[in-house]
Amino acid sequence: MRSAIASSSRIAANTLRPPRARAAVRALSTTARIAAPRVGMVRGVDFGRVAMPHLLQQQTRTMFIQTETTPNEASLKFIPGVEVMLNGGSQEFLDIRSALASPLATRLLNVDGVVGVFFGPDFVTCSKDESYNWSVLKPEVFAILMEHFASGAPLFKEGHESSGAEDTRVLDTDSEVVAMIKELLETRVRPAIMEDGGDIEFRGFDEDSGIVQLKLKGSCRGCSSSEVTLKNGIERMLMHYVPEVQSVEQFLDEEERIALDEFNKLEARLSKDKKQAEANPMAQFMSP
Repeated sequence: MRSAIASSSRIAANTLRPPRARAAVRALSTTARIAAPRVGMVRGVDFGRVAMPHLLQQQTRTMFIQTETTPNEASLKFIPGVEVMLNGGSQEFLDIRSALASPLATRLLNVDGVVGVFFGPDFVTCSKDESYNWSVLKPEVFAILMEHFASGAPLFKEGHESSGAEDTRVLDTDSEVVAMIKELLETRVRPAIMEDGGDIEFRGFDEDSGIVQLKLKGSCRGCSSSEVTLKNGIERMLMHYVPEVQSVEQFLDEEERIALDEFNKLEARLSKDKKQAEANPMAQFMSP
């Protein structure tokens, strides 16, 4: 897992990283003709192959799906080697209701333990519940992804296609400052964030306070290093190029705010109980 500091420094450097080899690249597959996967080794990298017979000529072509770790241990990036979002945008699904427009997202969210699905331009990021292990979830996720991309089925139902990234599209009504912020997010920040299996969404700029609000998506959602990425990476870069920017804050939906409040209350209660136990070690053995 790449460190949070390395991730944020990559954004602050204002350059896109060149492609590089990753140590945690794995592939797994099943074939269309036999149930058991054929797995081999090439230069120490595990791989699998899925054969997709041509309907007319009975020829086969091979498909590989790779996985990459992300800064978020609960998220894994799957790379099918084909275009995922045809318009180059992204789409996130956190429950079955929001995934109804995408048969693939619906199937993935029906896997026990999968709690989030994110479509990028050429990858799919799946997020899991902390109580599950990827060693258990990966085979089923692999099978669903391979079946979908091998069949050539559409990603979305008819009439529900995503229109791509609209949050960073410069509008005629945007001020010069907002237009510059959007341009930097689209050209400098978004490519680096997507390389880690996530995305950012511009949610506004307050000209009075100088605060930029961004929504984290995909593997960035709930990541322990997200605050470091926002402050040490994105905020530093925006403040350097746009003097009007004073701070970058994470935008939270109403449901996320409620969940965060409940989590903070739970932490406070546990902390209080711990202090009481330390002050009176015999209290736990005393009846109420």
